[in-house]
Amino acid sequence: MSKKLQNIKAIKQMIEGTHRTQTKNTTGMYSGKTHQIRKVGDIWEETINGTVYEIEQKQGFRVKKPKNSITEEIQDYLESFPNCKKDCTCNNPTPLDKKMRVIHGMCFDCVVELEHNLRKQGKFEEYEQNRIRNNAEEWLKRAETDVKLLKETYTKSAKFVQDADGNTETWNAKMTSDEFNEKIQKQFNIFKQNFLNKIEEKLSNVDKISYTKLKEQKND
Repeated sequence: MSKKLQNIKAIKQMIEGTHRTQTKNTTGMYSGKTHQIRKVGDIWEETINGTVYEIEQKQGFRVKKPKNSITEEIQDYLESFPNCKKDCTCNNPTPLDKKMRVIHGMCFDCVVELEHNLRKQGKFEEYEQNRIRNNAEEWLKRAETDVKLLKETYTKSAKFVQDADGNTETWNAKMTSDEFNEKIQKQFNIFKQNFLNKIEEKLSNVDKISYTKLKEQKND
């Protein structure tokens, strides 16, 4: 059949609706999900490979993170004010609030109220002494950890990979465990004891001053 006759036949079939392009069956994949247009700021959840993700639509891209991840929980705890009163709102903490959070676990206003109530009850001096003592003990714990790390660094040999061929270099210990105990640990123990003695001496002086003031008030 000539090309001209083929074209005439095709036109006739298209008019009748029987052309192969009109009757061809097509198949496709359908997941059952409709494509949803998201707006900037929208947040939703999706399960991917068994993990629930929280997704946020940004301008031109999306941010995906596991829901209730341990990192998020830790961050939430570090930014919380666990010792604040229940009706206290700290959604927009000031720099002073953040400073008080590290020390007291509460915002500045709650610290002021707490100390005011302690003064009225005559318990502020005891509270202040305990706070000074606890801060000193926490600092010493961190210092002791640093000393342990120093001991591990100075008294243990180690091997390091030097190049891509796998050649290693050995770093010998700079001192023995006994030498470390004599030169560093011993000095730290002396410093620790002197530090604690000064703290207790300071607290004792505070007690004497408080007692003197109380005695003067009674005499008046």
